[in-house]
Amino acid sequence: MIRSLFAATVLACSTLAGTASAQDGGANAADLAKARGAIKGLAENLRPTLVNAMKAGGPVAAIEACQGAAPGIAADQSTAHGVTVGRTALLVRNPANAPDAWERKVLESFAAKIEAGAAPDTVDFGEVVEEGGRKTFRYMKAIPMAAEPCMLCHGTELKPEIAAEITKRYPQDKAVGFTPGKLRGAFTVKLSAN
Repeated sequence: MIRSLFAATVLACSTLAGTASAQDGGANAADLAKARGAIKGLAENLRPTLVNAMKAGGPVAAIEACQGAAPGIAADQSTAHGVTVGRTALLVRNPANAPDAWERKVLESFAAKIEAGAAPDTVDFGEVVEEGGRKTFRYMKAIPMAAEPCMLCHGTELKPEIAAEITKRYPQDKAVGFTPGKLRGAFTVKLSAN
């Protein structure tokens, strides 16, 4: 199980190094590199937290660790890279991660691309948008649903103790019922456009 968690995280991180243009919507290479670096940092720093929790107490401990540590790791990576980085999805576990209108539109396009046969680990999008009178570069990278360990907490059949822990910590949880190869969510980044 720990190897599977590591493999899923490595897959997510390795796809960030690709040469895709992110369907360039006016982004420059420096902004794209900065966004991808922040996502890589978030994934690489969240991984050991989850791996250690899984080793110590199994999936229930990993749920607790994710809830407690993920926001701080995202904040640290945002500061380190001079961006705002996080995770979002069409079906969120934590309501604080709900997508804004731009993210929802991109997530819906990701879902359509994946349903049409695109490999989930290659789907990303970035563009420069006007927000509050300022140009902002926004970038998203799909997070594919992996079989293990993701199915333990986000799959169609959760063990009772896992379902109980999720319900306790996230009473409004919508992030279940996924199958491998589908869109689980996306990393999302905002930064002032250069």
